[in-house]
Amino acid sequence: ENLCFSFAFLTFSFSLSTGVLCFSELFFIKEPHDVTVMRKEAVILDCQAHGEAPIDVRWLKNGATVVENERVYLLSNGSLYISEVESRRGDKSDEGFYQCLAQNKYGAILSQKARLTIASISSFAIQPTSIVVTEGSVARFSCKISAHPPPIITWEFNRVTLPLITERSTVLPSGVLQIYGVQRSDAGNYRCIATNIASRRRSTEATLTVTPAPSPQLPERPRIIVGPQNISVSPHQSAILECMATGNPRPIISWSRADSKSIDVYNTKVLGNGNLIITDIKPKHGGVYMCRATTPGTRNYTVASANVTVLGKDMHLSIQPLQIIPEDDAIYQCQAENEQGSVLSMARLIVVMSEDRPSVPRNIRADTVSSSAILLAWEKPLYNSDKVIAYSVHYMKAEGLNNEEYQIVIGNDTTRYIIDDLEPACNYTFYVVAYMPMGASRMSDHVFQSTLEDVPLRVSGQPLPDKLSRGRVSAYRLSYRTGDENTVSQIELPGEKTRHLLENLQPDTIYLLRIVAATSVGWGEQSAWTSHRTPKASSAQVPLAPELHLEPLNCTTILVRWQLASRNSAGVQGYRLFYHEESQSESAPVHLRSSYNTHTIGGLDPRKKYHVKLLAYNFVGDGYQADQTISTPGCVSVRDRLVPPPPPPHNVYAKTNSSTAVFLHWGRPIFTSSHAVNYTIRCNPIGLQNASLVLYLQTSEQRLLVQDLQPNTKYEFAVRLHIDQLSSPWSPVVYQSTFPQAPTLPPSNVKVTLIEDDTALVSWKPPDEPNVAVTHYTILYASRKAWIAGKWQELLREGSITMALLENLKPGEVYLVKISASNEMGDGPFSHTVELTVRADLSSGHDPRLSHGSAHTTTFSDGFYHLDQKSMTGIAVGVCIALICIIICAFILVCRGKNRCSVGLKRVSTSGSAVGRLGSERQAENADVTVQMSQNHFIDAKTNRRSPFSVLQNVSQATASYQPGTNVLTYEELAISPEQPTTLQAVLRCDTERSSNSEGSHTTSDSGRYSHDEMEMTNVSSGSCGCPPSQTAAIVLDKRINTTLQIS
Repeated sequence: ENLCFSFAFLTFSFSLSTGVLCFSELFFIKEPHDVTVMRKEAVILDCQAHGEAPIDVRWLKNGATVVENERVYLLSNGSLYISEVESRRGDKSDEGFYQCLAQNKYGAILSQKARLTIASISSFAIQPTSIVVTEGSVARFSCKISAHPPPIITWEFNRVTLPLITERSTVLPSGVLQIYGVQRSDAGNYRCIATNIASRRRSTEATLTVTPAPSPQLPERPRIIVGPQNISVSPHQSAILECMATGNPRPIISWSRADSKSIDVYNTKVLGNGNLIITDIKPKHGGVYMCRATTPGTRNYTVASANVTVLGKDMHLSIQPLQIIPEDDAIYQCQAENEQGSVLSMARLIVVMSEDRPSVPRNIRADTVSSSAILLAWEKPLYNSDKVIAYSVHYMKAEGLNNEEYQIVIGNDTTRYIIDDLEPACNYTFYVVAYMPMGASRMSDHVFQSTLEDVPLRVSGQPLPDKLSRGRVSAYRLSYRTGDENTVSQIELPGEKTRHLLENLQPDTIYLLRIVAATSVGWGEQSAWTSHRTPKASSAQVPLAPELHLEPLNCTTILVRWQLASRNSAGVQGYRLFYHEESQSESAPVHLRSSYNTHTIGGLDPRKKYHVKLLAYNFVGDGYQADQTISTPGCVSVRDRLVPPPPPPHNVYAKTNSSTAVFLHWGRPIFTSSHAVNYTIRCNPIGLQNASLVLYLQTSEQRLLVQDLQPNTKYEFAVRLHIDQLSSPWSPVVYQSTFPQAPTLPPSNVKVTLIEDDTALVSWKPPDEPNVAVTHYTILYASRKAWIAGKWQELLREGSITMALLENLKPGEVYLVKISASNEMGDGPFSHTVELTVRADLSSGHDPRLSHGSAHTTTFSDGFYHLDQKSMTGIAVGVCIALICIIICAFILVCRGKNRCSVGLKRVSTSGSAVGRLGSERQAENADVTVQMSQNHFIDAKTNRRSPFSVLQNVSQATASYQPGTNVLTYEELAISPEQPTTLQAVLRCDTERSSNSEGSHTTSDSGRYSHDEMEMTNVSSGSCGCPPSQTAAIVLDKRINTTLQIS
C-alpha cells in the first residue's frame, strides 16, 4: 500500500508516426483508422485488444458510448460493424470520430481516434472567369471545390479534355490551369471538371479571348502575376507553390530558399513552367521559398516569396503524481489533438510495496468534548504497525482561506488524543500521519468536526467577530451613563442588531458606554467603558461620525480606513485620531488632513487590544466620534505554524537603469489569497564581507527601482514575499552591474616639465575616485595668445597612460595645460591650469624654465639637468671616489704584472727563425702556453679551454711558423712614439672620453614611460675613442697562467 518513491513522473511523447506501445497486461493489436465510404455502404472499424481475460470492449463515438442495434453492432474480435452508413442530419448520422475502449482488471486503454467520413462533393466555391489576353502572353484559369475524398481536377477546352501537362499548358492539382505563350488557336471556352468517388461536378464555362500583339513588340520587365502563397502542410503530404510570370522576352523562373539552404532535389520538382511541388514533405522542408523571374541575359528580375509550415511537430507532456496510493497502479494515456487529427500515447505505472514505511492510519473519528476541545481517535496502520514510532495529528479550520495548520506529535502507545486549544463554534478538519524510522505514511482520510458554543468574550467590534462571539450571538446589553453620575442605564438589543441610536442626551456632555454579548450558553464579559462627548447646542452643524474600519496588517501594524457618512452636510477641516492600549491612558491625538481617508498605525505590541477613536472637526468644533477596539495578531513564525511557507517570487529580472540605479521586476507565484502581499528585496555588492551593509527594501508592487548604488559595481538581488505573517524563501539570485559613472573629479598631481628646447613632458595621476573607470584622457594646451583667442590644441591618450609629450613649443611663450578624464558615460571636469614657460634665450645655460604645476622645479641647460647644491655635491663625491678606486686597482695590476714577468716588452722579429727560437725557449720553461686559434680568440694549449680574457678588435696579425707537436707563444709589440700615451693611459683616456660623450643622452617617447635616470652607454668595443685604430699593444700579465691581453 506504500511506495518506494514519494513521487513519480509519467512522460508521454507524441509524433505522427507513433508505434503501438505494448504491455503484457493489456494492449491493442489493431486500432481503427480514418475511412471514407459511400452512403449505404458497409464499413468495419477494426479493434483487437490482447491481454489477460476477461477483456471488455466498448466503442465511443464523439466521446459517447455507441449503442448497438441491428445496423450497428460489435463483432466477436471487438471490431465495430455498420451495415449501412447513414448520412442524416444530427446525431443520426454515422459520421464522426470513433474510439475503441478495452478494459480488464489492470485498467482500461483507449485506441486512436478514427474519423468516419461519408463521401461527398459540394458545388464549386470558385468558378473560372472569362479573360482577355494578348497573343504571346500568359493566361490563367482557376476553380475551387470542397469534397471528401479530395477530387481530381481536369479541364476541358471547347468540351474536349486537356492533358494535365503540355509544352505550353499545366493543370495544377489545386485546380489552376496555366497557359504560356498564348496563341490565337487557344481562344475558346474552358471549364473545370472535379471528380471523386461520390460524384462529378462541372463548372461554368469561361471564355478566353486573344487579341493581336502590338508590332513591333516592346521590351517588358518581368512581372509575377501569380506568386506563391503561405501554406501549412501535414507531414508526408504534398505542397504546391505556384509562380507565374510575364514579360518580354519571356522571363526565366528559378526557386531558392531564404535561409540559403539548398532545395531538396529528391522530393522537389518543377511542375510546368515554374511551379514548385514538394512531395512527401518533412519538417526539414519548412521555410521561406522565393520565386525569382529574370529577363534572360539581363539583371532585371522580380521576386515573390511564401512560407511553408510543416505541421505535426513532436510534443512532450508529463504528469507528476504528488502522493501515490495503491489505487494509482494503472495504465495512463495522454491524447493530443488539433485540426489535423489526434495522436495518443500510454504508459504503465506500477505501485510497489515498501517495507520501510507504514500504511495509512485507518478509521479516523472526531468527537466534540467542549467549546474548545475535540477528541480524535484512529486505528493503527494495516501494514508495519509494529514498527511505528510516532503519530502526528494535523488540524486546521475548515472554513476560510489560508487558515493556519497546526501539528502535534504523540507517541506510538496511544491512538487517541484530545485537542483542547480550539475556538468555540468553529468547524475543524483533522488527519493523522504515522512515522517509522525510515519514513512516514501518507495522510489519512480527513474528518470534520465542530466545537460547541461558549459565552462571548469582551465586545470589541461591530459586528462581533466569530473568534470573540464563540457562537451565535443571541442578544446585546448596552450600558451608558454620564461622566459625573453613577446611575447606569441599560438597553437589551437582539443579536441581529449591531447599532442603536441613543436619543435625548445632554449637549456638551461626556457619556461612558459599554456593551456585552450573549449566546445560548450565557452572557459574556463586558467591554471597557468608552467615552463620547456630545457636541455643543448650536444652530451650526458639526461633522457626523465617520464610518470607521480597522484592519491588522501584521502583528505590529493596523490600517485605519474611514469615510464620511453619506448624510453628512457639515464641512470638515480635518480629523483627530486617538489610539491607546486598552489598559493604558489615552494618548495625544494624531491630526490628519481633511483629504486623508487612511492612516497606518505602527509600532504596536503583538497580541494586544487597542482602542481606536476617530472624529472630524470644523470651525464649529469637534464632530461625533467613531471608535472601535481591535487586537493585534501574534507574530507567528513558520516553525510555529508548521505549515509550508508560500512559494518565492519567480522570473526575477534586473535591468541597469543608470550608474546608481537598477530596475527590478518579478512575478507573483500562483496561489489563492485574499491578504495583501508585500515584498522584501535584498541587495548587496558581490563579495560583500560586512553583512550589516546589505540593503533591504520593502514594497507592495511587483517592481522596484533600487537607487543609491555604487557605479561600475556588480550587485546581487533576491526577492521574498510576505503574506499573512508568513515569509517565503528567497528567490534565486540575479546579478546585475551598474553603469560606470562619468568622472566627477579631474586628474590629480598634474606636472609639466620641459625636456628639450621645444618639447615638454606632462604627467598626471588618475582621478581619486573608486569604481570609476577611465577610458581616455584629454590634454588641452595653448599659448597665452592662443588661449585668449580660445584656440586650444588637443591630445587624446588611453586610460592606462598617464604621460604625454607636448611638441613643437615656441620659444619665449608661456603655455597653459589642463587635463580631463573621460569614459563611455561622459567627460569629467578639467584640472586646474598649469603654466609652462619656454625661455627664448637658451645660450646662458642657467635660465630656469619653470613648470608651475610641479612641487619641485627642474631646469635644463645644454642638455644637462641642473640639480640643487646638495645633489650636485653628493654626485661629485661619489664620482671622485669611484675614479680613485679604478686608478688604484689598475696601478696594482700593472705593478704585479711587471714583477712577475721575467722579460720586458721586446720587439719581435717577423722572421720565421726568430719565432721558432722564441717558441723553443718558452717551451723549455713551461709547457702551459697559449696558441692563437683565430684573430680574436686564444685557446689554452694544455687544458684546451678558452682564455678567460676577451680579445678586442683591430689586431694586426703576426706571421709565425712552428714545428708540429711544439707549443708556441706568439705576441707582438708595436713601436710607440714618445708623444703617444702608454697603453694604460690610452685605456683610461678612451674610457674617459666615452663616458663624457655619453652623458646626458636620454631615451624619451610618448609611450607613457620616461625616466630621468636612464642613460645609454656606448659600446666599449665600438672603437670610437681617440686612440688610432692602428695602434695595438700586447701585454703578458702572468707567465705561469699564460694569459694574453690584447687592447685596441
